[in-house]
Amino acid sequence: MYLTLLTLHSFMRWVVLAGLLLGLFRAYRGWLGGHTFSPLDNTTRHTAATLAHVQLLLGFGLYAVSPVVGTFHLRDAEHTPGTLFFGLLHALLMVTAIVVLTVGSALAKRRTDDLARFRTMALWFTAALLLMLLAVPWPFSPLASRPYFRF
Repeated sequence: MYLTLLTLHSFMRWVVLAGLLLGLFRAYRGWLGGHTFSPLDNTTRHTAATLAHVQLLLGFGLYAVSPVVGTFHLRDAEHTPGTLFFGLLHALLMVTAIVVLTVGSALAKRRTDDLARFRTMALWFTAALLLMLLAVPWPFSPLASRPYFRF
């Protein structure tokens, strides 16, 4: 169960990143280019948020069965930075990023002006992307180094 969730969660991060980057591309293109908000833009907005929610659910499942998180105690976290990262920082930052992404998606959906839709989507999705990039355990991260792909 653990390895299956870990592999799915690792793979889905790239799918979420691709969906978010596509959403950002369309948002900035529409905002700066003065385009109309098309059904494809709306689908991209919705799909990016949905992919992030699926990733969050996989992360919650992984959090529940992870042996790294199972041994997490805040009082001991200063001695094992990887445990602190996965036990607290990763989860907190990713939940915050998904909330920011969801709020931005909902606000963009409710805007009536096309330019306001694109601007809202661009700004909120950018904030979510920055939070996600901070919270990913990149191979070069000093807090928790993990490979790009887990199998």
